[in-house]
Amino acid sequence: MSAVMPLPPATLPTCASTVHARRGRWLALVLIALALCLFVLGTAVGSSGFENLLPALWNPQGDSAAHAMAQKIVWDIRLPRTLGAWCAGALLGLAGAVAQGLFRNPLADPYLLGSASGASLGVAVALALTGGGAGMLGGAQSAIAVSVYSSHWLVRLGLTGAAFVGAVLAVLLTLALARGVQHTLRLLLAGVVVGVVLGALTSLILLLSPDSLQAMQAFLLGSTGFVGWTSCVLMAGVWLLCLVVAWLLARGLDGLALGEATALSLGLRLAPLRAALVAVLALATGTAVAQTGLIAFVGLAAPHLVRAAAPVPHGRLMLLSSLMGGALLAGADLLARGLLAPQELPVGVLTAVLGGGYLLWLMHRRTSPGGLL
Repeated sequence: MSAVMPLPPATLPTCASTVHARRGRWLALVLIALALCLFVLGTAVGSSGFENLLPALWNPQGDSAAHAMAQKIVWDIRLPRTLGAWCAGALLGLAGAVAQGLFRNPLADPYLLGSASGASLGVAVALALTGGGAGMLGGAQSAIAVSVYSSHWLVRLGLTGAAFVGAVLAVLLTLALARGVQHTLRLLLAGVVVGVVLGALTSLILLLSPDSLQAMQAFLLGSTGFVGWTSCVLMAGVWLLCLVVAWLLARGLDGLALGEATALSLGLRLAPLRAALVAVLALATGTAVAQTGLIAFVGLAAPHLVRAAAPVPHGRLMLLSSLMGGALLAGADLLARGLLAPQELPVGVLTAVLGGGYLLWLMHRRTSPGGLL
């Protein structure tokens, strides 16, 4: 699973490092401006496509009914959904940068330690125990709610908690099988095994509980449609915490990129460093998956896009990857809402198609004559 990694930016000539630092600052400004634009556009794209409600929202002296309706739609639905999509993308982008630095492999993604399979298993168990969520509601209302990943607050809280607990337990199981974090290759292989086994258990539970299939499908495809202000605050708080911790560990990642022997010679304590990085990876991934379901390729593609635009050290890389991941998922969410309005595409499907297409193009470019590989 090893891959030839480029030298860390810290080893580049001073002039090149200065240029890359300047490009990194410009990229950060562009991504922040893009996030602000996406927030504004997010208030104008709904189930019927582009529908700008800001004039009605900012003119309370006009039609009071239109103002109240616009306020409810913008503040209670569209704005928290757009902000939640950005926060989830920022968590996945940060987790992707951490995973690729930890495993020293550009193909690493946030789900490598089995967190996605664990979250899926947790949701499948919760749905099976509640009869697909129907037991908590009633009649036709339950069928509609379950089919869109259940908007009832009690069921929603249960599925969110089950997904997070499942993701954390899967990571702990991976650590137990790998006997700690001393060997990244063994940790990686343990994560693959845990993912396969938990995925098989999820399929078995769904086979025994067919009523859970519709709700489970919505989780597996990814959805930001039921992210509210509480979820936004939770994801933003976890993102800030993980970003601060990752920033403090960034120099360790720069040293680890030079190889374990070199990192040890620099005085780095690899076991605590890896343990802290795994904790950041698990917390960021588990929080995002619990709120939005499985979103593919954002955590994998965001660090690649940042490196292509500005090769920077891991501290700036993780920040820029967060901003890039937030922009990617917020933009994909807008496309998912507006492309086939009034129907809505699952945002996870859209990110998989766009992200997969980008990686295929990147592989083609690098393997073509004159490429990098």
